[in-house]
Amino acid sequence: MRALLAAEAGQKGKPNEDWGGATLGAAVVLDGLSAPRGAGTGCSHGIPWYVAQLGSRLLASAEHTQTSLAGALALAIREVAALHPQCDLSHPGTPSAAVAVIRRMPDIVDYLVLADTVITLRNPNGLTTTITDDRVDHIAGEARSAALNAPIGSEYHRKAVAKLVDVQRPLRNTPEGYWVAATDPIAAEHAIIGSLTSDSVQDATLMSDGASRYVDLFNLASWSDTLDLLRDAGPGEIIRLVREQEKSDPDGNLWPRYKYADDATAIYVQW
Repeated sequence: MRALLAAEAGQKGKPNEDWGGATLGAAVVLDGLSAPRGAGTGCSHGIPWYVAQLGSRLLASAEHTQTSLAGALALAIREVAALHPQCDLSHPGTPSAAVAVIRRMPDIVDYLVLADTVITLRNPNGLTTTITDDRVDHIAGEARSAALNAPIGSEYHRKAVAKLVDVQRPLRNTPEGYWVAATDPIAAEHAIIGSLTSDSVQDATLMSDGASRYVDLFNLASWSDTLDLLRDAGPGEIIRLVREQEKSDPDGNLWPRYKYADDATAIYVQW
């Protein structure tokens, strides 16, 4: 297994709320859910701490091939919750994250996606399969449209994004809303999971949505061409090209988005 990883914070001077890691048999990308200024999380540790704790435990658990990926995620969530019982873990904004995991065994490649991370797998014939979880895009439609249609950087945009988070938070980890990794391990049962035979997967990528916007927002390339670029130039090049595109549209007029530039993490794996 060959693994390449790159990660970059969306804003200089602010910590990256993504996390990525890989071993010889597995890879994980987490995308922490940001809290707007003043919204609070009930936790004194912060989102970068949360994703680092969850990611390292999830990666270790995923290596145990007798455990399902959903089981590995549930265990990691439970273990991290036990690390900070002094925090208000019932707070609607408690630190949480979107998750992408891939694991290769001798005969099977397993994958798991929870919330808006992306996994793309390619077979030896060049055909790609992309897995993401877009349930968050099907709720709070009015607030979501208001946030996307406001000029990035304006006071209206800041207030619209804060309003969107206010609407979304009560729907996190509920049947009427969407699921993320937070404090309740039951969220792992709602992840998108699947398996492919090992000989049908040649290479793959895992991305936070700050990196996947290279394809799914900016439409700069197909997923197959993106995998070629990752293989030949590395994931840092993808992030560099994303930053160029963001700079060309600072107000979000051409490509409406919640943030001018988001934390970006991408892992490329090849067998």
